[in-house]
Amino acid sequence: MSISHGVLRQIHLDFHTSKDIPKVGESFNPETFARTLQEADVNSIILFARCHHGYLYYPGDESILGPVHPGLDFDLLGQQLAACRKLGIKVSIYTTVQWDVLTASRHPEWRVMHDDGSLEGTPPFEAGFYRKLSLSSPYQEVFKDHLKDILKHFQPDGIYFDFIRPDCDVSEYSQETMRAQGLDPAKREDQEAFGDWNANRYEMELAELARSIQPNLSVTFNGGHIGMRHRDAAPAYTHFELETLPSGGWGYMYFPVTGRYARTLGPGVVGTTGKFHSTWGDFHSLKNKAALEYEVFRMIAQGAGCSIGDQLHPNGALDPDTYELVGSVYKAVRAKEPWLANAKPLTEIAVYNPEEQLGGGVMDLPKGIQGMVRMLVEGGHQFDLVGSWHDLDAYRLVVLPDYIRLTDEQASRLRTFIANGGKVIASFESGLSQDGSEFILTELGVRLDSDGPRDLAGKLVRGKVFERHDYAQYVKPREALSKDMKPAERPIYIRGTDVSAQPGSTVLADLVEPYFDRTYQHYISHLQAPSTGHVGKPAVVQNGSVIYFNSPIATQYEQCAPLWVRQLFLNAVDILLPDPLVRHEGPSTLEVSILRQAEENRDVVHLLHYVPERRGAEFDTIEDVLPVFGVKLSIRSDHPVETITLEPQRVQLPFEERDGRIEVNVLKVHGHQMLSLKHKQEGR
Repeated sequence: MSISHGVLRQIHLDFHTSKDIPKVGESFNPETFARTLQEADVNSIILFARCHHGYLYYPGDESILGPVHPGLDFDLLGQQLAACRKLGIKVSIYTTVQWDVLTASRHPEWRVMHDDGSLEGTPPFEAGFYRKLSLSSPYQEVFKDHLKDILKHFQPDGIYFDFIRPDCDVSEYSQETMRAQGLDPAKREDQEAFGDWNANRYEMELAELARSIQPNLSVTFNGGHIGMRHRDAAPAYTHFELETLPSGGWGYMYFPVTGRYARTLGPGVVGTTGKFHSTWGDFHSLKNKAALEYEVFRMIAQGAGCSIGDQLHPNGALDPDTYELVGSVYKAVRAKEPWLANAKPLTEIAVYNPEEQLGGGVMDLPKGIQGMVRMLVEGGHQFDLVGSWHDLDAYRLVVLPDYIRLTDEQASRLRTFIANGGKVIASFESGLSQDGSEFILTELGVRLDSDGPRDLAGKLVRGKVFERHDYAQYVKPREALSKDMKPAERPIYIRGTDVSAQPGSTVLADLVEPYFDRTYQHYISHLQAPSTGHVGKPAVVQNGSVIYFNSPIATQYEQCAPLWVRQLFLNAVDILLPDPLVRHEGPSTLEVSILRQAEENRDVVHLLHYVPERRGAEFDTIEDVLPVFGVKLSIRSDHPVETITLEPQRVQLPFEERDGRIEVNVLKVHGHQMLSLKHKQEGR
């Protein structure tokens, strides 16, 4: 994945406008509109043909969908598009797919139905347009006519289809199709499988239709999440747009997770945040500048384009303060563009995405993945998230976080990877068979001895979070795993698997038993019982190029971030990858990524230092940029380096080349800093 799809400094201009708003567009001036965007260094914009309220913003065919908004008396979209075109600003046209409250009220029979017979979405006496239309209903053909109508009126650069999400829909239309496919509409798993298939099917059909009318049209779909199903839908997309407003429910970890997965699927990636203090529709609010910088710069540091969401006032005039803020960030992006174009991330670690096993969706990342991504980012490692089908040849290390149970085929692929020199770290239930009865990946070097203890109700406790750490154990690393930490026992609050090391394996850390588990029958103080000092079974085992943790370390770090858990994991990575792509001596809050611009014969290192804070109860934000000084970097390079420069300042830095590594000291990182490592030309 690289920034080669042309979407880099984009505005997503929402325009969901109530019928009760009069004089829509009365303050719109085409020249002022386009000039405001140009002065903010915007080079691409998404403009509205139709909104979630169900209204059109161009003189479209009202016999299909619509009508035109009752408060609008001119072709707003047409004038917006023409004004942008005059100034060279690319335009994609937005239309809504599944959320259209007007159509939903006119055709309730087209709505998604739950299996209890209720209609999905906003109840009758609540405010909101969140009533989904079924992709199996006759609406699917009506919408195609609407798409044809848009492309009859305009020749945009792209089309943006909003809100297609898989549904567990049991409307008569979906039931009929499910039965025709041999599925049982009453089974939840069949509903979910059909929902994925139906969403993918419709996306492919819409993309094919759009491109049949305008072959070079950029096409993307938004559903708030890029996940497992998009592997099959990827050909429909010119690029993925990842809606990940950190203050809007997605949080600051959503883009680092989904972006590292989406970029492996083929199409390019664009990250979408918002100018809002909170989320979409937060009129007259502004995000802190430092927060917007971080969100945008982090996108480009991962090889993605960037898009900032705004909502146009019903009067049609852009807010000057908003575009002063946007311009302050996009001006910086524009200055960085020479080091962004066609830049591809360099990675060496593949993390299996647990969404394949556990599921996931909008604002619902699978358990443990945020913890694993945090540990790797905080350790400065370069990695992707992958599915079990991905080619592993490009990676040196594969990480299986907590819940990656395997089929025979998946275990065989990993076995081949290991035999060919690859390294693996697995934790907790990863490597077990699908039924959990044994470790099917025998290369882990451990045997499952039992399911482990049960609580007083007879339920397994392994992997469960207890408020008072009822079944905690202690882990004590041996010397090989003790880098930067004392070889002392430390708590693991979530119970792990009950395993023994197989012959030929080496124990890297031991479990140390508490006096007892915490129940009403025996307890001490406020939380778990202290250690007895008695060493029990293994906690961490190495078998050649494979290391296994019995604890759910990813979930544990996600829950409460014990420093010793991260250090144990990063020490294991160091054992298997003693020469990582990057090492740095900065704080754990420093984010490092490397992208390669092959055409420019250089690598670009991105350093980011912004620290989100939970200042209010609802979400994290950033107000201040905290500079860091004297950051020493060690970069493994497969090319001799001619020069290193700070960019875009064009300041040359001294460096040393030792044992295939580049050693360089960056005196100051203020927010975002790029380093260009120019490769020596052959023969020079």
